[in-house]
Amino acid sequence: MIPIYICEDDTMQREEIASYIEDYIKIEHKDMHVQLKTESPDKLLESIQKKHEPGLYFLDVALKTQSINGFELAKEIRKNDPRGFIVFITSHSEMSYLTFTYKIEAMDYIIKDDYKNIQRRVIECIQSVTKRVKNNDKQGKYLTIKTDDRILHEPLENILFIETSSRAHRIILHSKKRKIEFYGKIKEIAAKLDQRFIRTHRSFLVNKDHIKEVDLAKGIVYMTNGQKCLLSTRMRKNLE
Repeated sequence: MIPIYICEDDTMQREEIASYIEDYIKIEHKDMHVQLKTESPDKLLESIQKKHEPGLYFLDVALKTQSINGFELAKEIRKNDPRGFIVFITSHSEMSYLTFTYKIEAMDYIIKDDYKNIQRRVIECIQSVTKRVKNNDKQGKYLTIKTDDRILHEPLENILFIETSSRAHRIILHSKKRKIEFYGKIKEIAAKLDQRFIRTHRSFLVNKDHIKEVDLAKGIVYMTNGQKCLLSTRMRKNLE
């Protein structure tokens, strides 16, 4: 899931931008959510300290009530989220050249002229991010999952393990932040993943990077989050 952050010191404009985003996400069933909308750069930077997945940031350039501007905020964001997508929103078109001065790779520079244009450009940014995530998926960095009503993109590094569900023809993906149940087969999912993932049991597909301990006597694999996966005698060779 892609988190979206909005930093805008005008309350009305901040809520309008959030509304454009939330309405579009709901209508198009995008695997995104507005993580934070704030006027405070400090709150935004604090919010992304422990994040792992790239975010989408809509930043006002002229943060009049704050100690830093949008460009300076973007430079700080890059330290925590080098792969994030940054979009500047401003009333000052003449300031766009400063993205080069600050050496910031920006996805877009939206001018606050009329609300229809802002809405259109915000949606275009979301669509562009979705395409880029799909391209990363083709390179093996994400697993694309289709649930009953959504298409989700889960970073491989976040996936702990996948197991069969008690519900027929369904499997459950356990990641660092969420659990997703969907129609599928372990064998088919395994074919889409890389060498980090191994079968420990006919009902379990495990990310080796998240294994904490293996109890061969009990046939249990302990994961870094405390959960347990089964280990069959036949599948032990996969751990060698």
